[in-house]
Amino acid sequence: MTTHVRPETAPAAATPAPSGDAPLTTGTSGALAFADRHVGPSAEEVARMLDVVGQPSLQALVEAAVPEPLRTGRSGEPLDLPAAGSEAEVTARLRAMTDRTTVRRPMIGLGYSGTVLPPVIRRNVLENPSWYTAYTPYQPEISQGRLEALLNFQTVVTDLTGLEIANASMLDESTAAAEAVTLMRRASKAPKDAALVVDADVLPQTLAVIRTRAEAVGLPLLVHDTRDGLPEGDLFGLLLQYPGASGLVRDDAALVQEAHGRGALVTVAADLLALTLLRPPGEVGVDVAVGTSQRFGVPMGGGGPHAGYMAVRQGLQRTLPGRLVGVSKDADGNPAYRLALQTREQHIRREKATSNICTAQVLLAVIASMYAVHHGPDGLRRIAATVHERAVALAGMVAERGLEVVHADVFDTVLVRVPGQARDVVAAAREAGYWLRLVDEDVVGLACDETTTPQDLERVVACLPEGVGGADDVVVGLPEGLRRTSEYLTHPVFALHRSETAMLRYLKRLADADYALDRGMIPLGSCTMKLNATAEMEPIGWPELADTHPFAPAEDLAGTHALVAELEAQLAEITGYDAVSLQPNAGSQGELAGLLAIRAYHRSRGDEGRDICIVPTSAHGTNAASAIMAGLRVVTVATTSTGDVDLADLEAKVTQHGERLAGVMVTYPSTHGVFEAGITRLCELVHEAGGQVYVDGANLNALVGVARPGAFGADVSHLNLHKTFCIPHGGGGPGVGPVAARAHLAPFLPSREVAGGASAGASAAGGAGPQGVGAVAGAPFGSAGILPISWAYLALMGPDGLRRATEVALLTANYVAARLREHFPVLYTGEGGLVAHECILDLRPLTAATGVTVDDVAKRLVDHGFHAPTMSFPVAGTLMVEPTESEDLAELDRFCDAMIAICAEISEVEDGRWSVEDSPLRGAPHTAAMLAGEWDRPYDRARAVYPAGVSPQRKYWPPVRRVDGAYGDRNLVCSCPPVEELAGL
Repeated sequence: MTTHVRPETAPAAATPAPSGDAPLTTGTSGALAFADRHVGPSAEEVARMLDVVGQPSLQALVEAAVPEPLRTGRSGEPLDLPAAGSEAEVTARLRAMTDRTTVRRPMIGLGYSGTVLPPVIRRNVLENPSWYTAYTPYQPEISQGRLEALLNFQTVVTDLTGLEIANASMLDESTAAAEAVTLMRRASKAPKDAALVVDADVLPQTLAVIRTRAEAVGLPLLVHDTRDGLPEGDLFGLLLQYPGASGLVRDDAALVQEAHGRGALVTVAADLLALTLLRPPGEVGVDVAVGTSQRFGVPMGGGGPHAGYMAVRQGLQRTLPGRLVGVSKDADGNPAYRLALQTREQHIRREKATSNICTAQVLLAVIASMYAVHHGPDGLRRIAATVHERAVALAGMVAERGLEVVHADVFDTVLVRVPGQARDVVAAAREAGYWLRLVDEDVVGLACDETTTPQDLERVVACLPEGVGGADDVVVGLPEGLRRTSEYLTHPVFALHRSETAMLRYLKRLADADYALDRGMIPLGSCTMKLNATAEMEPIGWPELADTHPFAPAEDLAGTHALVAELEAQLAEITGYDAVSLQPNAGSQGELAGLLAIRAYHRSRGDEGRDICIVPTSAHGTNAASAIMAGLRVVTVATTSTGDVDLADLEAKVTQHGERLAGVMVTYPSTHGVFEAGITRLCELVHEAGGQVYVDGANLNALVGVARPGAFGADVSHLNLHKTFCIPHGGGGPGVGPVAARAHLAPFLPSREVAGGASAGASAAGGAGPQGVGAVAGAPFGSAGILPISWAYLALMGPDGLRRATEVALLTANYVAARLREHFPVLYTGEGGLVAHECILDLRPLTAATGVTVDDVAKRLVDHGFHAPTMSFPVAGTLMVEPTESEDLAELDRFCDAMIAICAEISEVEDGRWSVEDSPLRGAPHTAAMLAGEWDRPYDRARAVYPAGVSPQRKYWPPVRRVDGAYGDRNLVCSCPPVEELAGL
């Protein structure tokens, strides 16, 4: 079985509070219950807000806003979860669970290495809310710090790979390789039936993910030992590993040339640390390089989260998936960073999108980039050289023992032939405190990393049997022709921060340039920027969570397995589904996994012709993109003037496509921020036609404890743990996107056997049956290292706290809507004029009357000390606001007051006091540097930087003025430019 199935009897729950209007009392220590500190508004503030909304209680608000069929039966039953614990109690429970994990020294390799995270980076990035509570840098003026850090990351990747353009970043190495496959198919001019060739020495988990993706879209795939050359036939792409999974380092220049001669593109999955010593792939004409930056200081974390990377040659940049940071200029001509080339292109192209990637792994990319800044090129070279020297020494010790070293040309991994004794060696090493790789019955693998010591080598070699041939004359090392001669990381940023003082100040300067949740509310619709509590975050650094290899023996990962099982069971209980897989490491991958499950289910029943996925025109752009990647065809369904799915149009589309209908994707509550009363009828229509219902879980924060998708008619959903369940956004990632399904789809959820049995423990327990869809991420449990955050959130909140959080999230959104309605029309509402957990403010009439745009409002909000709401999605010319339950009344009022003040400034434009071009709105955001220069504006300096309601004591100063996006696209610069080039912008 692929996933943990919800048990019939869950742990005893606390008695549900009848309405949630009163505080949740105190914890066992007498301290205020955690839920009363997670939920921002006090009981008194809740009462005041309810009065503004016009509801007598939270319970009454829920009954008025949420359609009755969703609140009855199984869907509306109280959550059967353990009662809330205090922070001390929950930490103790988690500690007892993780104590069941045994951490040994990792020597498995396979793309996961032990690392040393410099304390200055751990304390000031990983554990710093200025970094981990930031949102994706779609508002560049208030994201210059993380954008600079990501530009550093791109520079590291381009310099080390020898390619011109890199993104920032991918989800992991395996999904990066899968994205490279589709990129090569798009860019190649080979015939449509041309095949992909994957070298036999590619990481097994990467091959598993590529198989899943290729099968879905019908790409022919050949696994071939390319040491024998390329196979016959038409090829569109070739994927190589450098060094290989076996540790072998080989010269593939001739192979690359041959592939190009046959019309194929070439991708190399390369080890970034090895590239400090090895000739970069770009120097032999490779088209794409992919990989992971994990060994740049990022803990293994049981498989993630880690920042993957992708770099491409010139000419392929517009096919590059994910996010690309570029250098542009602001309104004063000063250098400024931004996301370039419409990096959220799935929102624009929808079913024509080339990737469904939405989140990245920004926080981990920042850590990796700062590891490079901290060590510099010489430090990285020293680390790589030491790792290599350990491997060479290990090979010598093995040879002296009379055993055969399989490959002489290696960087960090040594394969040892021990005929018939490989399992015994792995077991002996485990007893001695080491995880080795079981390659087959005759061969073991030993990988060195920066944590490997000479003593480790002696102890692990002692676990090997004595050979019979005496010491061999073996010369192990890097081939002379593959040694790197080109420079890298020559930009000053990689040389200026050698001391800890300088490094600390650099990190502080970048953090101060940014706006994150630690400064104030981030009211982004559909993004749920809520409190990421310190008690939830602290455990991710524990060795039992941070220092485990995903392919370690299952018996050593008992704590991880217990945590995963509990979290899966609780998520199943919350959603009303029967099974949950935590493997998808982003919401986009959860979407893909759910749609693949639907497709596989139909095929298992002989319904291969069911290939139509109906998607509302209002849907998040990843929905359509994911459907295409799952091998389905997209048909859109209209929405009504009230924002609901048009059930008449849906019925017509269902009738039209009949036996070809695979399913429908909808978001609930809707993308328009309302509870659609027709959701149960929608499910009925699709089921009657034999289709399945996919409910996008992006808005689950409006449902927890109130209604369950799996009980009100849905068949499968993905969940965003980085939204509803408190894993922080981290500047755009990490994200976790589990997929939850009803029992009939459970056999088709992702397989956990992602390592193909190639590791010490053949990955985790379980695995998909013959009908499963394979792996969607490189590790069995995806980003296992951050799952304790969501587990702790559920344990701290308990069933009553979770319901209260939902109720207050509904209240805060309706409070904002009520306060702003007379200034900015609320575009869509449900019964009684209520919204769900978010509301859409319609600026289009004001824009038509004055020329003031959503961009103007967004930038003016920066002057007021706010991150803007979501702009122009799902409706152009609007702002979508989601306050969340974590914001107290003072912050909600501060936001409403800022919006009302902005509305007054718009009225001044309408009244002719000044033109829109000369207004504070178009001049925003205003920087401190503007105050010292010549002032030629019709409004004074004080109004510019201290608009109504802004306190000088808490003023946020943006580092740049409005960024010129078009200039950055026309003049693409996506790695650290020389200082003189910056000066010339």
